Amino acid sequence: MRHRSYSGKVLYLTDGRGEMGREMFYVTIQPDGTRTMRATCEMDDERLLRDAVLTADKDWNPIDGFVRLSIEEKLVGTSWFYFTATVAECQGFTAMEGRISQRIETSARTSRFGAHPVHGDAWGLAQLKTRVPGAIEAATGIAFSSSHLPNGGSGPLLMPTSGRARKRYVGREQITVPAGTYDVEHFQALFGDYPPIDIWATPEDCVPVKLRWDLLKQTYDLVELSGDAR
Repeated sequence: MRHRSYSGKVLYLTDGRGEMGREMFYVTIQPDGTRTMRATCEMDDERLLRDAVLTADKDWNPIDGFVRLSIEEKLVGTSWFYFTATVAECQGFTAMEGRISQRIETSARTSRFGAHPVHGDAWGLAQLKTRVPGAIEAATGIAFSSSHLPNGGSGPLLMPTSGRARKRYVGREQITVPAGTYDVEHFQALFGDYPPIDIWATPEDCVPVKLRWDLLKQTYDLVELSGDAR
């Protein structure tokens, strides 16, 4: 086998309450740069369980994905997603809509797809073109999400995202979390009127080492990491 891989775990830590969720992930990277992330996300207070799989090409554009979502032990939905240079598709079933089939013609390849694992949020670092401290980039290209809720607790459907998304590059830092000490790049995801999401990720594979989102009053810390992560 010629691919490399890594796996790990992130804890969801709520202010004043401690651990209220977790995310286990396993990522494989093929020699041509294609990578697949598999993530299981658990949110204890909402009894939300999400299984997500996302494959991206060497330029970090989404190729295909899968999301299965349940809340309070009941199925919310299960859907498969596929992206080409001209089309974004979703086939699935949700408790609210029943059987769904979406096909959206696009003017170019979809550049981002938010399936809601925090690991996917860290992948945003890879598409930053300017890494000058303080620089802000407006999101370019076509983007979709599986849910517009902050916790990703709806759908999963093929949902176009707002054009107001931006990223601010903060700089290179060294931080220590339970999994160890890492050299990281710090950036912020900016979404309209929401507070920014601060994200610290490894430079090459964009492994999430730490995140902070004041909207949910949560910090996300890497507590385990093994394998060939860069």
